[in-house]
Amino acid sequence: MKVIPKLHIGHLAEKKACDFLLANGLHLIDRNYHCRCGEIDLIMHDKDDIVFVEVRSRISANYGSAIESINKNKQQKLIKSAKLYLQKQNWFEKVNCRFDVIGISQTHCEWIKNAFSMDDF
Repeated sequence: MKVIPKLHIGHLAEKKACDFLLANGLHLIDRNYHCRCGEIDLIMHDKDDIVFVEVRSRISANYGSAIESINKNKQQKLIKSAKLYLQKQNWFEKVNCRFDVIGISQTHCEWIKNAFSMDDF
């Protein structure tokens, strides 16, 4: 059995998620945005919203689903990173934004729109 490196699995999951979102009418702005607070997997545009997308994959559900792995600490890092991104683009108070989560399994994509918001913290 061939072992696939975890990083490679993550890149494949992000590509699958991006293709899924593009097929659902969103437009890609950026991918793998890095800043001092963390990383945002995908930044998309959906009608009037800028969408920050966290992509998670699981080979097995033995330790919970991919979606369940996004804890409050991870959400806070994503929000801080998104705020920095919006400030850098000079969009902070000019655009609506939301945080979506995509869980990738071997059989399907689970998409949760508005999984959390800046107001949650």
